[in-house]
Amino acid sequence: MARFTQEQVDDLNSRIKTTEDALQWASDNLHPKVAKASSFGAEDAVIMDIMLKINPKFRFFTLDTGRLPQETYDIIDVVRKKYNISVEILFPDANEVKEMVNQKGVNLFYDSVENRKLCCEIRKVHPMNKMLATLDGWITGLRRDQTKIRQNIRIFQLDQGHGGILKINPIIDWTWEQIQEYIKKNNLPYNSLLDKGYTSIGCEPCTRPIKPGEDLRAGRWWWEQGEHKECGLHIDP
Repeated sequence: MARFTQEQVDDLNSRIKTTEDALQWASDNLHPKVAKASSFGAEDAVIMDIMLKINPKFRFFTLDTGRLPQETYDIIDVVRKKYNISVEILFPDANEVKEMVNQKGVNLFYDSVENRKLCCEIRKVHPMNKMLATLDGWITGLRRDQTKIRQNIRIFQLDQGHGGILKINPIIDWTWEQIQEYIKKNNLPYNSLLDKGYTSIGCEPCTRPIKPGEDLRAGRWWWEQGEHKECGLHIDP
């Protein structure tokens, strides 16, 4: 499997500056050992459309935590049929979920940050890790304007948390307004929760619409205090 050095990553960032060029490079150099991780939010609608114009055989996967909103399941089917693609569905280990729920309750995440992170780890991080172990690179929808802790993201990153594979963030410089404009201009299918004020979409019990003036990710784990709220998928040790 291909692994990258920081020098190689720095070289890519110095040469490749646009969304299309980054995805074309991924197609030319990493396919089929590269895939887009999708939660089927607004960013995913945009990236998937651009990716499939470059390479109709690009791979996509999503994490079915068992707690997703029905609207997310609906858009998965719509996208599959529109583009005639398969979406690889990842599931958590049933025994891990069973043990966690039996010990700590079905809605354990509301009780403490520790419990919430445990739930994210079992339902999201563990199945993601298994998938990434089979890839040379993965494509995300991260953007700098989502949270303060994503300000230093670059298009290409060395993902030390997953064995040194390449993490590709092709829309880091896009704004929320640009995302919405692209969806409308290209008449893309999108998650209907976006029309209800959900600017970031995760599990149903852990996501709410944002209020005027709030951070774009304020609807995630809204009961927790502080700004450094992540599920663990994008934490690099």
